[in-house]
Amino acid sequence: MMKEKLKGLFHRQPKQYKAISLSEITWQKFKREKMGMISLAFIILVAIVALLGYLITPDQTPYCNAQHLEIALRKPGFKVQMLYEKQPQNIEKRGPLQKMLFGQPAQYRTIPIDSYKVTGDTMTVVLFEQDAAMGTEKFALSKLRPDQPVATQKFLLGTDRYGRDVLSQLMMGSRISLAVGFISVFIALIIGILVGATAGYFRGWIDDVLMWFINVVWSIPTLLLVIAISFALGKGFWQIFIAIGLTMWVDVARVVRGQVISLREQEFVEAGKALGYNSFHIILKHILPNVVGTLIVIAASNFSSAIMLEAGLSFLGLGVQPPTPSWGIMLKENYAYIVLDKAYLAIVPGIAIMLLVLAFMLIGSALRNAMDVKN
Repeated sequence: MMKEKLKGLFHRQPKQYKAISLSEITWQKFKREKMGMISLAFIILVAIVALLGYLITPDQTPYCNAQHLEIALRKPGFKVQMLYEKQPQNIEKRGPLQKMLFGQPAQYRTIPIDSYKVTGDTMTVVLFEQDAAMGTEKFALSKLRPDQPVATQKFLLGTDRYGRDVLSQLMMGSRISLAVGFISVFIALIIGILVGATAGYFRGWIDDVLMWFINVVWSIPTLLLVIAISFALGKGFWQIFIAIGLTMWVDVARVVRGQVISLREQEFVEAGKALGYNSFHIILKHILPNVVGTLIVIAASNFSSAIMLEAGLSFLGLGVQPPTPSWGIMLKENYAYIVLDKAYLAIVPGIAIMLLVLAFMLIGSALRNAMDVKN
């Protein structure tokens, strides 16, 4: 009786296991593909926003730094009437490319007002949240914007403590995050491929020396190493790229070394040696193309790490410096409002960092599964 039960269980189990496994594999594959497509679409959207920059931001001044202390800390959806007064000096209007990269200095000084009245060639306005008797000013129409001296401005995400548009700061902060990711990952790939390929191909004492150096750098905590390099190079926009890139090459070097050690024993490498190709040609033309898939996966993972490091350094005051918009700086300036009714000022950039990092992690996972020969 016991043997029959065990035999029946043995015969039923494989069929049930295969059916469940097939459905689970199909569902997991569908979820990975769907999440990968959503992540890719989100990254493309952020990249478009970062590329167009000041052309699409509500505040098109350099660094999105138009300050109006009268309307500081206003909630999302806030609307106010703005009076446009000519600047004392002439401001040159920039072309589309210059404006996209560097912004357009304001040609008019904007003044928040509550109401206005035109009498002849004079406009009488009541300043924002001022008493009509004490907060009234007069402006000559010739000194105002000719086509539309007064316009309503809406702040979709409100304003910060300096009266700046939060949405514009958030949009331009994406440019810093993506730029740090691209440049630092590029630096890490260059150094990592050079060190890893040299150690893996030549082996011997060269491999021993390079691996010793890799292990020394590997043993130092990444954040502490970035902070140390930042102190050595100084604070600034370009220094943070170099500091992060000089700390992320170790992962690349270790992986490339392992791949090269495996590939250098293959027949096509022996054929290249027999044909008289030098080592540089064999590494560049024959070995590295077989490592590209792995490098793409590592680059996607390192991209998310670079974004997190930049945000952390900017939060600590060691990264990009104000008034340059950065998600880390937005967190630093507004984290105290988390316990108040203005918590969204810190939550919004935090969510942006989380979504972008998650998107790159999902893209890396999707690429790893797509390039896995076992699948």
